[in-house]
Amino acid sequence: MFQSVLNAVFGCSHRRTTFPLTPGRGGSRTYVACLDCGKEFAYDWAAMRVGEPVKPHVRVTVAQPVLH
Repeated sequence: MFQSVLNAVFGCSHRRTTFPLTPGRGGSRTYVACLDCGKEFAYDWAAMRVGEPVKPHVRVTVAQPVLH
């Protein structure tokens, strides 16, 4: 909690990130996520560098009606 308050005031340096992740067979791009703020960034394996911010992967769940 304290870390998130500091990030809101001063911003996040994004120094602590996950190992590069490539989601399943969907052909999605490789990305890393900041462990402090959760923001996701593109990752370039060839240059081994973190790139521009990307939109987070959002799963859509469709609600099913409940039948009684």
